[in-house]
Amino acid sequence: MGPVNWVAVILAAALAVAVGLVWNGPIFRTGRPLLGGPGRAGKTWLPGLIFLLAAVMLGHNFARIGTETLEAKPWLYFMQTGGTALFFVLPAVWLTHARSGNEPKHRFLDCGFWLVAYLCMGLVFWALG
Repeated sequence: MGPVNWVAVILAAALAVAVGLVWNGPIFRTGRPLLGGPGRAGKTWLPGLIFLLAAVMLGHNFARIGTETLEAKPWLYFMQTGGTALFFVLPAVWLTHARSGNEPKHRFLDCGFWLVAYLCMGLVFWALG
């Protein structure tokens, strides 16, 4: 196992939060902050913590795969991050929205955000790998 790239971990989490701020603001103008709900605007530390934990897990995963393999197969960065989003995160987000009775539009927007955020984290690990 190689060493975890801690710089990439921090930058990946920061980029994911930035994507969330832009996604819910200028891009789709959802009118909802990154952490939705009344009185929660400006509390980006919680999504930041969640993305930091995810980035730590991904950083550890990439360290386990090893630099030689990742150099030979750079698409693994996006397969790992996108796969985690598609098969773990998105179903949980979708089911939570469905249980709450939210409109399909909100489900698609939030699932799209999580997929893009995870792929952006993969981009950071690839760029700094």
